[in-house]
Amino acid sequence: MGETNRGTIATMNQPQIAYISFDIVPAPKGAAIHIAAFVRALGAAFGNVELVTVSPNWEAMDPQERYPNVMQTALPAVGKTLIDRVMYFRTMLGSWFKNKRFDVVHIRSIYEGFPIALQKEKCCDRLIFEVNGLPSIELKYRYPAVADDRELLQKLHAQEQICLDAADLIITPSGVTRDYLEGRQVPRAKICVIPNGVDLDIFTPTPQQASAVNLEENFPYHLIYFGTLSAWQGVNIAIEALAQVNERFPAKLTAIGQARSQQIERLQKLANKLGVSENLRILSPMSQGNLVQQIHQADAIVAPLTPNDRNLIQGCCPLKVLEGMATATPTIATNLPVVREIGGDREHFLLVKPGSAGSLKDAIVEYHSQPQFAARLARNARQRIETHYTWQQAGDALIAAYHRLGIPSVSYN
Repeated sequence: MGETNRGTIATMNQPQIAYISFDIVPAPKGAAIHIAAFVRALGAAFGNVELVTVSPNWEAMDPQERYPNVMQTALPAVGKTLIDRVMYFRTMLGSWFKNKRFDVVHIRSIYEGFPIALQKEKCCDRLIFEVNGLPSIELKYRYPAVADDRELLQKLHAQEQICLDAADLIITPSGVTRDYLEGRQVPRAKICVIPNGVDLDIFTPTPQQASAVNLEENFPYHLIYFGTLSAWQGVNIAIEALAQVNERFPAKLTAIGQARSQQIERLQKLANKLGVSENLRILSPMSQGNLVQQIHQADAIVAPLTPNDRNLIQGCCPLKVLEGMATATPTIATNLPVVREIGGDREHFLLVKPGSAGSLKDAIVEYHSQPQFAARLARNARQRIETHYTWQQAGDALIAAYHRLGIPSVSYN
């Protein structure tokens, strides 16, 4: 479904949908890419969609048509702390909701969703809660002191449960997350698993490279990581593996993603300690087009997710793995259930022992020494994405989920 004008809406009874998220859109982050894909699909199928997100500055932005049939309003989230920003955004959202009521309100977190869940009957007929992450699990990785604040974690857990109970439908990208939510007494029939997708027009296959050249002693083997540089992503493990690989042959690592200055300093300090500071390059987030150019220059992608509650219990659908596979670049990822959902070891990628730099090193060495094997897995990976993991497929599944709630599509002349 493209972004061109699809004509005059034939029915005047189109559903009113509000998609609300405590995120900045557009942005290079995976969340923003996911949101854009979903609201495009909703706008094309149902017409009138109101997208409410966080303003990139401290001022509200007037409504504008962000995508066809999707009007976006960006509200400020002002404050020194996350709690301050959330409370400010909730206040602004309450003002925005004045005299508004929707057929469907679609939320992505408790940050925007909790006050809506408390006033569900006033806000909407049906509430959809899209669970990609839960702050009772994730927040401690961004703010380590939270791990010892039991009172705050209990409040977060309680607000999550209120949203889960109030929702008519829960959408999640992973079977692992579905199983976790079932453990929180959410009926399985209420949960719909819709994996993340990839835009195949952007994430194109890597141009054919002369892999044999990489076997030359002085030609560095180029590894790439992209995504946030948060602790659960395991970039430190990639750096440790980089040092071990360089004992065998020259290699370098490019890490691309959002990070706080302290995170970058820790990674650079680790690289310096291991003697590979000159082999590590850390780049800021960039557009998808520029990211693909960087991937096309790499020999292999590393996604060393760590074995913690964020990845093992809560679950996720690692977009970096999907996007890497789509470029037909040999990929190495951690052997976790959320990765095994996507594809098969030694069929679409190599899976390595969680938390083991040595295991990651062994996989890199195997790709380096067997370029034809690496290329075969990469081709299989691209085919896997084409068949199962596009945003078109995710959008179709989202529309079908709305239909099951009785939300009718609009028709066009």
